[in-house]
Amino acid sequence: MTQLPTAHEIARKGHWETASDTVTLSYEDRFLRRKVLTAGSGAGFLVDLAHTESLDHGDAFRLTDGRLVEVVAASEPLLAVSGDDLPRIAWHIGNRHTPCQIEAVRLLIQRDHVIRDMLQRIGATVTEVDEPFTPEGGAYGHGRTHGHDHSHSHGPEGHSHGHSHAHDHDHGHHHHDHEH
Repeated sequence: MTQLPTAHEIARKGHWETASDTVTLSYEDRFLRRKVLTAGSGAGFLVDLAHTESLDHGDAFRLTDGRLVEVVAASEPLLAVSGDDLPRIAWHIGNRHTPCQIEAVRLLIQRDHVIRDMLQRIGATVTEVDEPFTPEGGAYGHGRTHGHDHSHSHGPEGHSHGHSHAHDHDHGHHHHDHEH
């Protein structure tokens, strides 16, 4: 049995030059710690990172033999959102902690019928599209903005700052718990 090439680290976009292969991953699949992936060439490799990481289009896995495998954002079902008051529309999307790709004349979000209905009620134009999804990483730098651990340690007293988010999409409710 042959051992798969392994990636223990990530080379961030702009910090590497040439990849020997690519791997196409959806937004959800670009959040991982340990998983066997198949590159575009058909070659398998093991991702075995120290911590769960959020990868962006253009990042690369650095294999133990020195080769790089570039991450390509997969096309996926999204909603393209536009309207006359795009900053206000963006505020409503952000208020619901929905990952969002921000462009000059439109916003892209994952398909969600509750969010779609809300956006249409406030005057947005919403269209279904299939495109790569590369949402903003959030105020704390690289990473996810929703659905994952937001714990932070503050100062010598080590006080933690946790968030919990619950959604009831069937009834349109959105709840927050914030502990400090």
